[in-house]
Amino acid sequence: MFKLRSEYEPQGDQPKAIEELSSGINKNYRFQTLLGVTGSGKTYTMANIIANVNRPTLVLSPNKILAVQLYNEFKEFFPENRVEFFISYYDYYQPEAYIPSRDIYIEKNADINDILVKMRLSTLKSVLTRRDVIVVSSVSAIYASGNPDDFSNINLYLRVNEEYSRREILIKLGKMQYTRQEKDYLGGTFRWKGDVLEIFPPYEDFGIRVTFFDNEVEKIEALDVFNRTIIEEFDKITIYPAKEFVTSQEKIFSAIERINADLQSQIEYFKREGKLLEAQRIEQRVKQDLEFLQTLGYCKGIENYSRYFDGRNPGDSPWTLLDYFDEDFVTFIDESHIAVPQLRAMFRGDYARKKNLVDYGFRLPSALDNRPLRFEEFLERTNQIIFVSATPGPFEMEVSDQIVEQIIRPTGLVDPKVEVKSTEGQVDDFISEVKEVVERGERALAVVLTKKDAEILSDHLNLMGIKSLYLHSELDTIERSEVIKKIRNGEIEVVVGVNLLREGLDLPEVSLVAIMDADREGFLRSETTLIQTIGRAARNVQGKVLLYADRITEAMKTAIDETNRRREIQIQYNIDNNITPKSIIKKLPEDMFAPFKDNEVKEEDYIFAVEENLSPDDYLAMLEEKMYEAASELKYEEAARYRDEIKRIKRKYNIKQN
Repeated sequence: MFKLRSEYEPQGDQPKAIEELSSGINKNYRFQTLLGVTGSGKTYTMANIIANVNRPTLVLSPNKILAVQLYNEFKEFFPENRVEFFISYYDYYQPEAYIPSRDIYIEKNADINDILVKMRLSTLKSVLTRRDVIVVSSVSAIYASGNPDDFSNINLYLRVNEEYSRREILIKLGKMQYTRQEKDYLGGTFRWKGDVLEIFPPYEDFGIRVTFFDNEVEKIEALDVFNRTIIEEFDKITIYPAKEFVTSQEKIFSAIERINADLQSQIEYFKREGKLLEAQRIEQRVKQDLEFLQTLGYCKGIENYSRYFDGRNPGDSPWTLLDYFDEDFVTFIDESHIAVPQLRAMFRGDYARKKNLVDYGFRLPSALDNRPLRFEEFLERTNQIIFVSATPGPFEMEVSDQIVEQIIRPTGLVDPKVEVKSTEGQVDDFISEVKEVVERGERALAVVLTKKDAEILSDHLNLMGIKSLYLHSELDTIERSEVIKKIRNGEIEVVVGVNLLREGLDLPEVSLVAIMDADREGFLRSETTLIQTIGRAARNVQGKVLLYADRITEAMKTAIDETNRRREIQIQYNIDNNITPKSIIKKLPEDMFAPFKDNEVKEEDYIFAVEENLSPDDYLAMLEEKMYEAASELKYEEAARYRDEIKRIKRKYNIKQN
């Protein structure tokens, strides 16, 4: 079923890891962990396991950049199979929210990326219709999607030499949310001229031309919409919906009745509680939505009523991508030490935001059921999971039936040497080290504690004649990918970042990593973070890591000891097998991130987005409240972001700093 294409054979620890993990799947192990160091070929190992077990596969990634990287790698490994990409289809997303303390309602605002919509629809179709499918996804996999039964059953099936009613075809296309369009060849449209019906499924790169003789289908052809040429002929075809969420007219009428009933209950509840404003607000908003549903079959924010269309009860989990897979599918969770906590956090963040909307009469309680899965629900819907990380988290280590190490790199590359230096004069020392690296035609990374530090150090390096850019969360995915591309092709020599330099970035040209203030206790200098960051220098034979610190913390000691343990294993393997280490040579991807923008949603994203709608004083008051709230909950990084935004606003409006 799966046909793996590669120039290489498994080497080093790969054959053992492939055999043991494949065997674990066949033995029905529920959880397994691949503990693989940077540069050991974990993706290649995953590809071999997929080819061995021949089951539909989901690969979860904690962020969009790594998801695109994985998608491209799996496409190269499996050119004859379906490799799909499933992330949120928003270029920009500001979620609906209400901030009670300032009486501020923020309306949902979003830009949809048509390319990502197409890729999501292609994913749903592939998962429903074939088994040789690999889906690379972000945490979007646990967010609400359409009902798989509706998506599968509301389709148009046509076969050559069969007769069909023109009226029934038109009705079916309407139910599938295709619109009639006589001029353009847009995805999700169709046109019918004489005896020729042309349908343009949004999930395909081609159109479908159906030629009739009276009511009988004469020909079904795949159409190149640009050249108007025929690509292929079919005996039969199944056309799937043009939208992810489709439903029948009967379900819409049933939903309207249930929404009305719940609206009356909510109005009565607010009145009993003496909340007359909330009662008036919910009545006005929901009745307006119902008018649109009755006339158009759609309304703004329709996702908040999804429970009614799905026939779910309050509290029931939504349909997601996971429900489209066959029961025996396999899940890989890449960079699991980041992805698992992320999966746990999604439900809580979503619930907190929507509960305000419900409590203050902006939404019915059903909005709470348009949500991501709880972590427990995610585990219930997955069959067998392989966690993949150089530093697995406590959950993975505790639940795994087996943990398989992949320490040895086939290239012979050894983990970098780690040197501890004093923080006194750390910037000047780093500059002198960088100059040596640049003379060899190599590159360097510097890891600092804050976004402001990254910008300051990057500017200073440029003043010193070292070409540098910073990389942090205020850059969107396209901007980040441009920075990565520039350091790989040599346009810049140093990238300075905070915590975006840790997981999975494939930078074989980097031979030096400097971690500033490595002895500062906290998440950004934890054992896991240090090991991951040290790994960024493990793809180059000259790899070296500098830890600038005035003392050795427990996290530093553990990270250094683990790095040295891995070095010794690799060095002994190289001696035993007469291997001379060589830097990884990897071709530059061609604009691999172009269609994508980051759409990770954090609370501060929509807080910051309301600046233009408020006076500076009101905006500052809101920010200060959020900063103190975050600090009281020990969320110091989040509080620091609010603090930085407060400083920016005070500078912008020339308000005296406290």
